[in-house]
Amino acid sequence: MPPVKILIIEDDITFGTILRKWFEKNGYSPHLVTRAADARAVFEKESFQLVLSDLRLPDGDGIMLLAWIKEQRPETPVIMMTGYAEVQGAVNAMKLGALDYLEKPINPALLEEKINAALAAPPAPRPAEPVKEYKAQEKEGVSGIVYGESPASLRMHEHISLVAPTNLTVLICGESGTGKEYAARLIHEGSPRRGERFIAVDCGSLSAELAPSELFGHVKGSFTSAVNDKTGVFEEADGGTVFLDEIGNLPYEVQVQLLRALQEKTIRRVGSATDKKVDVRIIAATNENLSAAVGRGRFREDLYYRLNEFTLTMPSLRERKEDIMVFAGHFLAEANRELGKDIRGFSRQAAAILTGHHWSGNLRELRNSIRRAVLFADGSEITPENLPVFEQPEGGLPDAVDPLKPQDERDRIIAAIKRAGGNKSKAAKMLGVDRKTLYNKIHQYDIDL
Repeated sequence: MPPVKILIIEDDITFGTILRKWFEKNGYSPHLVTRAADARAVFEKESFQLVLSDLRLPDGDGIMLLAWIKEQRPETPVIMMTGYAEVQGAVNAMKLGALDYLEKPINPALLEEKINAALAAPPAPRPAEPVKEYKAQEKEGVSGIVYGESPASLRMHEHISLVAPTNLTVLICGESGTGKEYAARLIHEGSPRRGERFIAVDCGSLSAELAPSELFGHVKGSFTSAVNDKTGVFEEADGGTVFLDEIGNLPYEVQVQLLRALQEKTIRRVGSATDKKVDVRIIAATNENLSAAVGRGRFREDLYYRLNEFTLTMPSLRERKEDIMVFAGHFLAEANRELGKDIRGFSRQAAAILTGHHWSGNLRELRNSIRRAVLFADGSEITPENLPVFEQPEGGLPDAVDPLKPQDERDRIIAAIKRAGGNKSKAAKMLGVDRKTLYNKIHQYDIDL
């Protein structure tokens, strides 16, 4: 009988080598890797009877790796290894499918006991429709931030880690809904200012009359409604970070005052004759081309270059499709808490629709779609019937439907017709096809409605 194959995932090479030698000595066939990426690569090529994984890895979170393993081969038992201070994380891992956990330093007798119990346990049943469930990875001080695993996400977080410890002014560019404020908070939390205030300002809501008072404050009597002194955002955030969202909407005349505050690190309250020193870091964000706005005379060129000491580009969800289900899992957990539900994941068909949609509204659209689906779901998982019927780009039924899985397309057509109350023209519009194409599909799939 061949020896039992065990995959060890441990970034401490010395400790991992000790474990590997222990397994070899006791008649097992161990394979040691030090990174989550290497674990995925070898797990896809080989079969293992057991996985022993550290909770923290240099290129990701052990819980995220656990979710991936359980998606690929749910019958493979996984034991997590953790330090004393992270026991709660291991307990959470067990809720997500880990069989057990071990605290470091590991007792050989206890290790052997748990290995034998894991190998003797009946294999977990493989579900007919795999349920995808992911946990958000969170940094201390930043709640609810999800770390994607796509190349675009990894590159973005590398840039965040690079600029965060500095005092550079950062301009975050990206489409609406890509999570620019989340990125700004990550930069703040990764900086020496993390213990001070982070204040976000929506520049689109500031009129030319109110903006100076909101940003820099005013003194009593400086204008009709100034019945008291007011502290502005810059003073409130002294020592911390001010996030100016949609900076391109800031009134042109206020841009001059902002430039002065950036260059001289002083502000002057409306109606005051004295300046006040402030120490704030500015992070600005925009979903428009500020360089083009400069060319049209809508945005000051000197302010643009002052804000643009470091540019961080937020990838759209279309550019990181590998992350769609990671974010969907996070929003699912969030919606479960908010709505008092216990939906465990997504059916294969629902996941195919989500990963195939073009997501012009990015993370914001995905979050709203998942919240709506959780509200309508009455089973243990999200199905196509729970999802909104998305408007599709030109070209008919898109890549949301896998052409190799016609059942998915059939289910979506049935769902659209039901939502349209049997109105075929309305259903065709929902699906992004013409009426003739829809009738051909109905005939092709022998749909009787």
